[in-house]
Amino acid sequence: MFPGRVNPRMLKKMQKMMKDFGMETEDLNPKKVIFVFDDEEWVFDEPKVQVMDILGVKTYSITGKPKKVKKEKEEEEVKIEITEEDIELVANQCNVSKELAKKALEECNGDIAEAILKLEEEKEKN
Repeated sequence: MFPGRVNPRMLKKMQKMMKDFGMETEDLNPKKVIFVFDDEEWVFDEPKVQVMDILGVKTYSITGKPKKVKKEKEEEEVKIEITEEDIELVANQCNVSKELAKKALEECNGDIAEAILKLEEEKEKN
């Protein structure tokens, strides 16, 4: 708990004072402690962990050197809902079938303006 050499009598006295003030400590022996952040994880293998309880509030102290591991960003698949109204709007605007309008909306991730522009460009090419 304290760096360097501490007189055993003084240590006992300090422990008694801490207990009188409602402070208790306990050493834990976990195999691993992991902090998970948005972009990385810190992994402490066999750290020294001490819990200090001060009037019911617990504070954890971790000693050790973490391995920092970068997390790869996972692309979240977003499900876009394409409504019948959107399909009809694009189909009517571009004068195409509902199937073509729906396909264009799916390719444009539900963006109506982009789907209309895409269909108009395809019409011009043909």
